[in-house]
Amino acid sequence: MESKKAGIDSSLSSSLLKGGLATLVLTIFFLFYTFGKCSTSQLLVALPFFVLIYFVQFTLGRETIILAIRQYIERGIWHVLIFPTAMLLIYILYLLINRQNIFQGNPGLLIYIFYFPVLVFAFKNEPGRKIGWLDFTVFILTLLPTALVSLKQNSDLPISGPGFDSISHVMIILSGVYSFAIVRGLKDVGFVCEINWKSLQTALLVWIAFYAFVFVFGRSVDFITIIGYSDPFDAVLKSILFTIVGTFLHTALFEELFFRGILQNLLAKRIGQGKSWLIFWQIGFLLLFIGALVVGYTLDGKMKWFPAFVTVVLFVSAYFIEKSGKYGHGVYTALAITGVTFGLVHYHAKSIIYIGLACIAGWAYGYTYIRTKNVFYSALVHALVNTGVLIFGLKMMR
Repeated sequence: MESKKAGIDSSLSSSLLKGGLATLVLTIFFLFYTFGKCSTSQLLVALPFFVLIYFVQFTLGRETIILAIRQYIERGIWHVLIFPTAMLLIYILYLLINRQNIFQGNPGLLIYIFYFPVLVFAFKNEPGRKIGWLDFTVFILTLLPTALVSLKQNSDLPISGPGFDSISHVMIILSGVYSFAIVRGLKDVGFVCEINWKSLQTALLVWIAFYAFVFVFGRSVDFITIIGYSDPFDAVLKSILFTIVGTFLHTALFEELFFRGILQNLLAKRIGQGKSWLIFWQIGFLLLFIGALVVGYTLDGKMKWFPAFVTVVLFVSAYFIEKSGKYGHGVYTALAITGVTFGLVHYHAKSIIYIGLACIAGWAYGYTYIRTKNVFYSALVHALVNTGVLIFGLKMMR
């Protein structure tokens, strides 16, 4: 018993240490990024909050931390509210210290995101409960408000200046990890910041393969053009680095957690529970093919058929992979559904070709997640893809 407890304590210490090291590296980058761009007082105020919330972000998804928190919240149902309440108080404290109006904008949005999924899953916390429509309903009702309603509160780190990130953005990510991976007990979310050379190799190969296709295809249809660089090499390199890190933290990690770590994960497990993946494949293909046609033919531009064509290619690919039976029941059906959905929600870009390529990118991110079981590596591919035009000196002709 003593040796088992010592092993658990050692594992917890290791998880905290790894999270601390990741936080230290990012903090050094944060200081370098903000140097000379804001007042010293603003930086000193932001720094402890920055360290705290990113330390939580880099530790919360680790298996030993998840198990420890689950053991604690199982002692009493109201224990489940301690984490979101603590996060909310940290957020309010940051606003008050920076003389922000905590009632301005839509403060109820963050309260809703913090508590709604946690309370639903806490009261439906039945051991061994299979993935069902409740899980997808909670997912939609949690994520949709973040897309439709703006918080309209300034919680930037630091409060003014370069805008490295915002506390509200990080806390929405933390809420997703806490409510689904911990309270719901969803396995394989993969929200773990760690260096794995095989996973890194997979991510880089997927990114290179995707951009090789984009370059050949994009040039053939005059979608991209090579513009090169006008700034000095060191300035370009600095811009690329800042853009990759900023995109990774602000856009990619958020979208990959919710689209891959949660949605694709939920779909794969739900399909795996059934006797046949085919019915899910058929329904998913029908709905998304119609959606792709609507998207293509309601936007101005050529190649209106392109999103629908990409949808067919991705679903046919998933069909034959599923038929082979080598990669798990329903895994690639879930990948096709999530990948195409991810592309179609980029309708706001108002570019037919861009949306079609976003569907393919969604497949690339989801494939990376399948191979690495880690949201951070699919987010790395996502960040590199979004920064690709800057890296290669390209311009998209939307």
